[in-house]
Amino acid sequence: MVRLAGVTLNLRSAAGEVNVLRGIDLDIAGGEAIGLVGPSGAGKSTLMMVTAGLESPTGGSVRVAGRELTGLNEDALARFRRDHVGIVFQAFRLVPTMTALENVAVPLELAGRADAFDVAGETLDRVGLDHRITHYPEQLSGGEQQRVAIARAFATRPRLLLADEPTGNLDGTTGETIIELLFGLARDHGSTLMLITHDEALARRCDRIVRIADGRVAGDEARQAAE
Repeated sequence: MVRLAGVTLNLRSAAGEVNVLRGIDLDIAGGEAIGLVGPSGAGKSTLMMVTAGLESPTGGSVRVAGRELTGLNEDALARFRRDHVGIVFQAFRLVPTMTALENVAVPLELAGRADAFDVAGETLDRVGLDHRITHYPEQLSGGEQQRVAIARAFATRPRLLLADEPTGNLDGTTGETIIELLFGLARDHGSTLMLITHDEALARRCDRIVRIADGRVAGDEARQAAE
């Protein structure tokens, strides 16, 4: 599902060039769950952005769902994400002027689905929010907002799901509920999951733990070996 080969990303700053990614090689199979761990500033979130086609690498190859992303223009990348990728951000990133139903319907409408609102309603029901579809983000708790974000990410049945610290803004009990929901939906839809987390115990629930340090893959462990 994902093949990264020799991926580098260099950014310019006032202090000079910064090497964010330094030759990443990583393969992720279809349906596999990967826990991406490492210290702050190691390049985890940047790697997720490159995988999603939200950031262009300086060098190397990014191949997702059989499509080479390097060289595609912004419109082609946006269409690719629409059709194949779901993203769950730590900060939720819901549209404040839209209801929960409208937020979830957005990617479906962009895909031209005539049944966008029906599917959005069904997906919100799946995450336990059928009674909150007319509420705006500010009327929802943090856990409810994250469930809306998850519903939006899964509404189009993405082949690849990227989740960046999805429980970082939640308390422990709510975070556990969100994680169970995330893994359950990924399993039911057969989605490949790339989960960025600082929580080692959470990472160990994935099929593999990939450790990132200083812009490089520093370790790649199967769950059995990690345990």
